[in-house]
Amino acid sequence: MIEADVLVENKKWKKIIQNPRSQILKIIKKFPSQYKFLYKKAQISILLTNNQKIKFLNKKFRNKNKPTDILSFPFFDKKNFNKNIKNKNFYLGDIVIGYEEFLKKNRNDYENGFIKIFIHGFLHLLNYDHKSDKDYAIMNSIENKIFRKIKG
Repeated sequence: MIEADVLVENKKWKKIIQNPRSQILKIIKKFPSQYKFLYKKAQISILLTNNQKIKFLNKKFRNKNKPTDILSFPFFDKKNFNKNIKNKNFYLGDIVIGYEEFLKKNRNDYENGFIKIFIHGFLHLLNYDHKSDKDYAIMNSIENKIFRKIKG
């Protein structure tokens, strides 16, 4: 089963998500069957933080000096991903979500907003991106399919 280490660095998250680790595991359990490889011993880390921290990380790793709602740091690049997920135990990577930017985009619906942003970040760990219009369309379609499956 996939393991999720969740660090809640900003206590404001507790106001909108009571048990983030449990919520994340519920989301992953409802992923479509093509993601069943996750039920091996996959591991991810999630940091729920604030604008200051996510801005620092965005500047350090992406050279963008501004806060964002989510950052993902896949452990494997596309070339090595399929080879490594065949192992019994593997680490997918890290997801960082910034509270204030998340709130700006999801003020009216925290629950669905959290599901959507987590799916987005998780797909980045699986090496999906949206650098081109074509990649954006593919990733957006997959996000929507997963979201519909979860909300089922």
